[in-house]
Amino acid sequence: QVQLVESGGGLVQAGGSLRPSCAASGINYSVNVMGWYRQAPGKQRELVAAITRGGSINSADAVKGRFTLSRDSAKNTVYLQMNSLRPEDTAVYYCSARLLTTTPILWGQGTQVTVSS
Repeated sequence: QVQLVESGGGLVQAGGSLRPSCAASGINYSVNVMGWYRQAPGKQRELVAAITRGGSINSADAVKGRFTLSRDSAKNTVYLQMNSLRPEDTAVYYCSARLLTTTPILWGQGTQVTVSS
């Protein structure tokens, strides 16, 4: 059974940095797409950034220039370097994985990121 294990969320002051990571376990091939979504209270879940097996990245305009997504395909692990954090980045961040192009998205349990002003 495939599981997504997240770590690295937390509380930080505005302008600070965090680097959550997510590892997919229980799989013996490279996952097609991995990434992060976030959901703030009262809002819909939205894409933060996603990266394909080939290294193509799609990211939200709100995080461009501040967040960097990277991937270790051999380990099926992604890292989200979040710099210059703002209070509006406060949300539960969910790791996501689409194992193949035709399979549904799998979700991690979520990790809280709180940015204080």
